[in-house]
Amino acid sequence: MSLIASLCAVVCSYLIGSISFAVVVSRVMGMADPRSYGSGNPGATNVLRSGNKTAAILTLLGDLLKGLVAVLAVKWLAARWGYGDGTVAMAALAVFAGHLFPVFHRFQGGKGVATAAGVLMAIHPAVGGATLLTWLIIAFFFRLSSLAALVSAVFAPLWYGLLFGVDAIAMAIALMSALLIWRHRANIANLMAGRESRIGQKKA
Repeated sequence: MSLIASLCAVVCSYLIGSISFAVVVSRVMGMADPRSYGSGNPGATNVLRSGNKTAAILTLLGDLLKGLVAVLAVKWLAARWGYGDGTVAMAALAVFAGHLFPVFHRFQGGKGVATAAGVLMAIHPAVGGATLLTWLIIAFFFRLSSLAALVSAVFAPLWYGLLFGVDAIAMAIALMSALLIWRHRANIANLMAGRESRIGQKKA
């Protein structure tokens, strides 16, 4: 029963992660598909380039909450269904992977920053808070969302490891960070060339 329950938890987490709020919010509000302008990334930062701050905020909250809700639900059901931290770790990775490769949107997903933040908050508020603070500090001083995301991705597994040691969840966070950095490879090239768009800057 625990194996079936674990598989259900992981699959459901992936499906929740596959809901792209950038696309959903844009459709509901009659906006262009976020994959058709700016960076082409279906995320809050690119939606903000449309000039619609409300849509960007809703996208950010939706992507963050799906990571938060999915992992909290799996943690809450853990005692009832008999699985442990290994399943929680896989579910956390699954909801993040769903955002990156959403089955509902032809596997064309975002870069996972907001969803990763929700996952980390659900794993432990201290880890999520420390990582969010890292993002805010870098974003405030440099006005570069991608740089803030990359620095936060490096620090997230370190924050968890310092607080709780190395375990299955730590490994899942490290893998999430590696995927997030990989998804930002174009941004890394732009940062190195000085071409990266700053927060709030419209991009044709």
